[in-house]
Amino acid sequence: MSWLGNLFTSEPPTISDARQHDAPAFCSLHARSFRRGWSEDEMEQLLRDPQITAHRIGSKDKTIGFVLSRRAADEAEILSIAVSSRQRGRGIGRQLLMYHMQRLAGLGTKALFLEVEEANAAARRLYQKAGFAQVGRRPSYYGSGKDAVAALVLRRDLT
Repeated sequence: MSWLGNLFTSEPPTISDARQHDAPAFCSLHARSFRRGWSEDEMEQLLRDPQITAHRIGSKDKTIGFVLSRRAADEAEILSIAVSSRQRGRGIGRQLLMYHMQRLAGLGTKALFLEVEEANAAARRLYQKAGFAQVGRRPSYYGSGKDAVAALVLRRDLT
């Protein structure tokens, strides 16, 4: 009966600053979310970089989403954002993205950019609802040959 109680007493996920020890969880989630996953070493290097702003969402011991951005001057680019497939469609990505943008704005970021696969309708809806606008298109950016798809370059002002 305790497992049933756990279903109803679980706390909502919280958002926090990401740390280097989050690299394995981020790496695993990234690999399940994208065509080419990043290695644990790549993820650790990003999380050590002082120009990277990173946030995680989840419980103390379980990551269900993350976002990483690189800041340069008064602009930033989202390098990756991912939410566990079991948690998608519940507003977690939007909650994480809005929090991340708020934190970037607090650091003096005036404009935020990202690239999204043109065929990724769910992600495009998320970004449109968050106020991003298309400012460019990169044909055949993801994949190769007949499987190649375009990347859309999106921008949102944070000021």
